[in-house]
Amino acid sequence: MLFFLRTTLFHEVQLLAQPLGTFSFVLHSHIPYVLAHGRSPHGTDWLSEAAAETYLPLLDACLRLVAEELSPKITLGLTPVLVEQLRDPSFQDELSDYLRGKVSAAQANQEHFRREGNYHMAYLARYWEDWYGRALVDFEERHGRDIVGAFKALQDAGHIEIITSSATHGYSALLSQDTSVQAQVKTGIQSYERHFGRKPRGYWLPECSYRPRYKWAPSVVVPDVPWEPILRKGVDEFLAENGIQYFFVEGSLLHGGESLGVYADKFGPLKELYKQFQKETVQVEYRPYTTYHPYLVDSSGEGKNPPLAVFGRDTATGEQVWSGERGYPGDEWYLEFHKKFVLEKEKSLGLRFWRISQDKADIGSKSPYEPHQAEERAKVHAAHFVPLIKEVLKAQNDPTAIVTAVYDTELFGHWWFEGPQFLYHALRELALDPEVTLQTVGEYLEKNPATLPVTLPEGSWGEGGFHYIWLNEETAWSWKLVYEVESEMSQLAKDYSDNPACRTILNQAAREALLLMASDWQFCISTGGAKDYSEVRLRNHFDNFQALAGLVRRAGVGEKLSVGDWKNIAECEARDCVFPDIEPRWFAEVEHPAE
Repeated sequence: MLFFLRTTLFHEVQLLAQPLGTFSFVLHSHIPYVLAHGRSPHGTDWLSEAAAETYLPLLDACLRLVAEELSPKITLGLTPVLVEQLRDPSFQDELSDYLRGKVSAAQANQEHFRREGNYHMAYLARYWEDWYGRALVDFEERHGRDIVGAFKALQDAGHIEIITSSATHGYSALLSQDTSVQAQVKTGIQSYERHFGRKPRGYWLPECSYRPRYKWAPSVVVPDVPWEPILRKGVDEFLAENGIQYFFVEGSLLHGGESLGVYADKFGPLKELYKQFQKETVQVEYRPYTTYHPYLVDSSGEGKNPPLAVFGRDTATGEQVWSGERGYPGDEWYLEFHKKFVLEKEKSLGLRFWRISQDKADIGSKSPYEPHQAEERAKVHAAHFVPLIKEVLKAQNDPTAIVTAVYDTELFGHWWFEGPQFLYHALRELALDPEVTLQTVGEYLEKNPATLPVTLPEGSWGEGGFHYIWLNEETAWSWKLVYEVESEMSQLAKDYSDNPACRTILNQAAREALLLMASDWQFCISTGGAKDYSEVRLRNHFDNFQALAGLVRRAGVGEKLSVGDWKNIAECEARDCVFPDIEPRWFAEVEHPAE
């Protein structure tokens, strides 16, 4: 009865109060294709860590709110390649084993610390045993081993909105063929419809990489391929043509100035890399636009495309959460990400027992973690975050304004362990605050359609607002591989898409081409986090594609392939089995070419 009275009073206050504006968390979830490509330190553990530390806790936070008769209203991006992996039976087995391994490691750690007489560390080991044990129960029993299905149920009930992205997170602005952009977009939308039973409204451009229509030539020259500037469609055109209603860009592309970027605080090598490009940094001149309203985009200038809205990333709320230097995640009470205690031989079983500590102490001088203190800090920071949002909205003096707080989902839980707790408390306060309207971006757009057109410059949310993280001296060689495969894949699709003898092989060649295009490989080379792994993946997908392309041509002229040839094809299919309904024809011709 008390709960009923409280919620009734809350709704009455909401009706009386004049909202300052709207707020939406926009979370972008992505892990590159890692199934059958190693385990630790890079491989399936990458995905298992994200599932255990981010996706399951995020589901728990959302379901806690729903149980309290509140709706989280987050706008959740799930990349197609991530969804395909999460729903792969081999990964579902992998995650169960991973969680059981963590529980076993925690139990072994307890015995070890008790023998040493270190009872606080033993208590922390028990904490991890319980934490991973609950995650295992949630995954297997609460969600039926179907994380994607659990998010789908939240969307079907109207509590969240799920948006899609490019098939393998291909960096839109740097791909050399419009057919490649088309295939990335169409494959991503097709995957979304298969898993969620509806068409997506929103789209996440990988790394917010945007390029308008113009005469384009690559920054990297591919040997023996003559490059003349050619008229290329704007990335936005592909989205509008395929029924997408909105997407996101870095705020500086709207209001001007230099982009602060989102990655340098977490990846030290990027700070040094960025210094090389600071003289060339793209500083967008002041523009009379804001990140607090959507705008209409059509870089074709022809007015033939359906309306497409663009939203900008809000810097004020962004830095408060992104930055480990100046934001919440750097608090001394939060779990230290970089230091693990490894009792077992396998590093993936290592557990974290220390906190960031005062003045971000040297890694050897960290203080022991105190979970309850950390949870209190998450509440404090959520309580600080909500007034910050309200101050931003007050400054707009417009109840139709919206704050789109855009983050990588993996920031919450993986990089910042207490992040899901922060999200829960922040969303709870926002849902109960009559001065803020909590909505998904799609819901907001229904009531506040974009009306003012805008032209956007080229850019991304990387440091400097341009492409330097992905295209630099360390990665130029990789783009030569990508461009060669893009050109060849387009020609193969033109020549053999209608040949039944080639279909199976051509399908797999298309998968290898998409996987090669993933922006993750260049990102990991630049950050130094998984440089060797990424270089191997690039060369493997390139070599696989070239071998398959040769087999397509042989089959296309009627040559009978050997048992060994078919064995090699089957091995590629088994290893890189993403997108079962892939359509190579999308690489052949652009449906609506630029004229």
